Amino acid sequence: MRIRCLVVLLAICTGLAGCADLAPCLAYCHRETHNSSSLLQFLYPDGAAPPAHDQIPELHVPLRVGLAFLPESGSAPGLGLTEVQKETLLERIQAHFSSRRFVAQIVLIPDYYLTDARGFEGLQGIQRLYHVDLIALVSYDQVMNQDVNGWSFAYWTVAGAYVIKGNRYDVATLVDLAVVDPATRSLVLRAGGTDTRHGNATMIAEGREMRGASADGFTAATNQTIGHFDTALDRLQAQVRAGTARVRVVHGSDRTGGGGSLGWIELLGLLSFVVVRLRRAA
Repeated sequence: MRIRCLVVLLAICTGLAGCADLAPCLAYCHRETHNSSSLLQFLYPDGAAPPAHDQIPELHVPLRVGLAFLPESGSAPGLGLTEVQKETLLERIQAHFSSRRFVAQIVLIPDYYLTDARGFEGLQGIQRLYHVDLIALVSYDQVMNQDVNGWSFAYWTVAGAYVIKGNRYDVATLVDLAVVDPATRSLVLRAGGTDTRHGNATMIAEGREMRGASADGFTAATNQTIGHFDTALDRLQAQVRAGTARVRVVHGSDRTGGGGSLGWIELLGLLSFVVVRLRRAA
């Protein structure tokens, strides 16, 4: 009698352990999760076409640059970037490029400002709101693939889901940094970085390990993006010195300010006019 009870108990435990993995496997032996934010879809929503003629941006240095993450087009629950991770990555980019001589300030812009401000028209409103010259937009694309391999048969034991690494995952990440001039609707500079990683996990620990791989992928891709953007900036500076860049650089002493403001030449002319009038009045 005792042996019969033990056999029944073992069969129940085995069935529960197996069903915990077998039922999902029947529907999800291969799963793909895709999280992204598209620069092209953001700048040209509803199929809008790029301008027919490119305008040359006029960069008044030192520059005030806005920095923001593009809103996500889709995110799987529990995966993708959290708000804390977004802020951390933006702060790393901000800290790295703030020391550049031609940068006056890098202003972090919350991504919810961009949710209803799509296209260059929306960016122009943000440009006026934050008083920035250019806006740097961070976008990303991350694909995660999960597969149950041959070791999954070992899940038909009580401890299998905890100790057998029967789930394989692959994570591919792209991080893109693009600097645009909303006034001329021009792309000033762009660079990106990628990361690919894979591993095996137990069924119980799969979610935790996938989230860790996702976060590590973003960190590594961001590191590569920063390095590539540094190279692109150096190349742009060399082109500016050679006069071959597709931008016009105006230094601070040549800047006349916003609409209705006066430059040094205008002020000197006005001062001379006032002095002449005072002499004549005397």
